[in-house]
Amino acid sequence: MRHNKKFNHLSRKSAHRKAMLSNMACSLIAHKRIATTVPKAKALRVYIEPLLTKSKEDTTHSRRQVFALLQNKEAVTELFRDISVKIADRPGGYTRILRTGFRLGDNAEMCIIELVDYNENMLKEKAAKKTRRTRRAGSAAKAETVAPAKAKAEKALEAAIEDAHKAEEALEVAVEEAHKAEEALEEAIEAAQKVEETETPAEEEKPKAE
Repeated sequence: MRHNKKFNHLSRKSAHRKAMLSNMACSLIAHKRIATTVPKAKALRVYIEPLLTKSKEDTTHSRRQVFALLQNKEAVTELFRDISVKIADRPGGYTRILRTGFRLGDNAEMCIIELVDYNENMLKEKAAKKTRRTRRAGSAAKAETVAPAKAKAEKALEAAIEDAHKAEEALEVAVEEAHKAEEALEEAIEAAQKVEETETPAEEEKPKAE
């Protein structure tokens, strides 16, 4: 009986199973994603994630431990040179299983298993959807919405101040013209008074001559 045993033998002998998982791990390291059945993907995830953790420490001992399981120099080199740099900040959960439906023929459930840090599209979507429900985040969002309105209000205020200055200048010009007109009017009145003074004595002298 297999009570309380979660290990999946995958209907294979141990030598066949180990060789298959080693081969799948090398393919996943080389191509960053492979298509397989869901049970195999779950078994591969348990098999490869400890190896990815060991690759973070680039020592001779770690390389020998990984090579003992993979038996592939190119895969070991790729793992310690490139992949370990990508997963350096990730504390586990290096792989993702995406179910793709059922296979025609035997109706086996199929999936894609991939390295999380190599799927750029999902990383971008996650970064875009990431939101924090905190007061700081709320204040930041409010600041982002208030900033454009504040800029528009400042521009409108500057425009109103400029219009006020222009109106003040126009008022000063109108006042100067009014002063000039007033001075011209005074000069015209003085000239008219002089003309009257010169004309009245001549009219008075005419009757005396008769």
